[in-house]
Amino acid sequence: MDNTELPRVCLIGCGSSGMPAVKALADRGIPFDCFEASTEVGGNWCYRNPNGMSAAYESLHINTHAGLMQYEDYPMPEGTPDYPSHGTIKRYFDDYMDHFGLRDRVCFETKVTRAERLDDGTWEVTTEGRHAKTDHYDVLIVANGHHWKPRWPDPPYPGEFDGIQMHSHSYMNPQDPYDFQDKNVLVVGMGNSAMDIASELSRPGLAKNLYHSARHGHWVVPKYMLGKPTSELSRLPHWMPWWVGSIATRLLVELTVGSPDKYGLQKPDHKPLEAHPTLSSDFLHRVGSGDIVPRPGIERFNGDTVRFTDGHEDPVDIVIWATGYEVSFPFFDPDFISAPNNDLPRWEHLMLPEYDNLFFLGLFQPLGAIMPFAEKQAKIVGDHLLGRIHFPDPDTMRREMDKERQAMVKRYGRGARHTMQVDNEDYHHRLDVMRKKGEKRAAANGRRLPIAPRAGRGDGRKAA
Repeated sequence: MDNTELPRVCLIGCGSSGMPAVKALADRGIPFDCFEASTEVGGNWCYRNPNGMSAAYESLHINTHAGLMQYEDYPMPEGTPDYPSHGTIKRYFDDYMDHFGLRDRVCFETKVTRAERLDDGTWEVTTEGRHAKTDHYDVLIVANGHHWKPRWPDPPYPGEFDGIQMHSHSYMNPQDPYDFQDKNVLVVGMGNSAMDIASELSRPGLAKNLYHSARHGHWVVPKYMLGKPTSELSRLPHWMPWWVGSIATRLLVELTVGSPDKYGLQKPDHKPLEAHPTLSSDFLHRVGSGDIVPRPGIERFNGDTVRFTDGHEDPVDIVIWATGYEVSFPFFDPDFISAPNNDLPRWEHLMLPEYDNLFFLGLFQPLGAIMPFAEKQAKIVGDHLLGRIHFPDPDTMRREMDKERQAMVKRYGRGARHTMQVDNEDYHHRLDVMRKKGEKRAAANGRRLPIAPRAGRGDGRKAA
């Protein structure tokens, strides 16, 4: 099929989710423009990314076994460490693009400033930078990531603080953006970044005192258990109930490092796998050695001190908020699409039933790495645009979404941290089922194109 007979695609972003989309579209001969704000691929894994959006810090290593992070089309080189550094991952991404000759297919230094769906269903996209223009597309694929816009405490804690407040997104190393040596530092949060930063700054010769605050207790899981990477041990068949893994995880954690409350941390207020786990092989050791002083939630600020809910009040020079990120689409009108409290329900985390030509790649939170899932999503979308896969009708999508939402709320609650949570093997299975069912629908429908190529062929468009 000539590509002029295929829908024209706009792809936003060339990070770890956008890269496999570039390959999927190019492999299928689908016409597309990929816009990347940076001079580099890799998104969040590009340390000091020129676009200023990367959350990587100098000492960052992945917390998922490398074998679970690689793309199916391009396995990581033999000898790659179990938990490689951000530099190793970035080289892998660069090699992926160069091996498949995809770098020239990306419009670098180009930011999408507006994406508007018009009356005829096509997209009007405006860009600025090196490839500034306004153009029209039949399909929009969003792969702009969700770890680049820092989330701050809202509402702020009461009182006034005389010291420095920063988000973990700005942390580079013990000298950047501030010199943390001989300072009283408070790290707030229980995610992987909080564990890494607190452990690093608590080393001898750095922070004078390192305090760590969390409102609730969380399970801290080591990177290795029984001599194997934890993420490999946690791989359970998709048909196995999650609570089986929860019991097994609790048993393994208590046999290897023990419950967090044994170290003076708060007792977890949930079962393992009822919240996104925190992986660290250093944090509990640092707490147990007295290098990190655990504290509960913040009650208020009092000038140069912080008062905690247990009555402790400590001197603090710098607060590092490791409080996560907001899901944001700055190119959409907020009245059109937004994600309040990080919540944007989508069918199979891929699309909104209302819009058949809008797709989101990598917009979910797995217990492992996003990359292989985004690759699978990209291939499914590519085959869908060729008519090889057809999706169910919007009403069916909504029913399936409601069922998934009920199960998610029952397990995780309604907190912003778990609005996009998926289990690895379960989601892999769901994507495989999506493909098989979609191929059957396509065969029954004569493999017609679900989205007709119309962009640039109509007149008098108006915003929907």
